[in-house]
Amino acid sequence: MQRLFMLPLAWLVLSAPAQAETIHVGVNGMVCAFCATGIEKTLGKEAAIESVTVDLENQRVTLETKDDETISDAAIKKRITDAGFTTTGIDRQP
Repeated sequence: MQRLFMLPLAWLVLSAPAQAETIHVGVNGMVCAFCATGIEKTLGKEAAIESVTVDLENQRVTLETKDDETISDAAIKKRITDAGFTTTGIDRQP
């Protein structure tokens, strides 16, 4: 009897849509609006990214992913490195 109850419950948990994720990335080398625009355009090309916000003062980029989408830390680091900057850390929040 318990197995019959657990099966629908497991299906509900596994089929729930993934939530969007907020990713904070520390970035060294951003000093001007041109830098910010470059980062926004570079990361905005990623299919999983809904929005990119650059905070020059705190050297931080905030990414919002689309529902049911994700992007790896390696992909973020590669995009930032290819744009001429370095990452100092990546912090993810659901």
